[in-house]
Amino acid sequence: MLRAYLAVGLVIAVIGLTVMTSGDDTPWIGGGESSSQSSSCDLLGPEPCTWTTREGEWRASLRAGEAGEQGVQYHFSLQAPVAPERFLAVLRGQSMYMGEYPVPLVEKSEGRYAATFTAPFCATGTEMIWRVELRSGERPLDINGKLMTFNAVK
Repeated sequence: MLRAYLAVGLVIAVIGLTVMTSGDDTPWIGGGESSSQSSSCDLLGPEPCTWTTREGEWRASLRAGEAGEQGVQYHFSLQAPVAPERFLAVLRGQSMYMGEYPVPLVEKSEGRYAATFTAPFCATGTEMIWRVELRSGERPLDINGKLMTFNAVK
């Protein structure tokens, strides 16, 4: 009888730990970061990604262009309150690691930057999720926990 109680207790404990540690928004044991620490933003969405840092307001957006032999051209736009040295947008695979692709940002006017790039071809096609990180040279910029992502388009 004691073994039956121990077995039931063990099953309940395993279920409880599984529930507490699953999901990205659970701050309990082993759960991912809480949603207040980072938030995801779809760069190809209808609204631009915006966030605020101690320097001021940031705004980023992405537009898919024409598809060529190398893939779809993307046009990245950024409005930034600071002008870092060697301003880069680094493209990385979010759903699958495919390396890092630094894309230099060119200042178009005061505080406005742009870049055009082609995401590397991935066999998963439109299921591939890409992430864009901002850097000043080799140093990642603090973008207040904003995770800028987009799904590849055909």
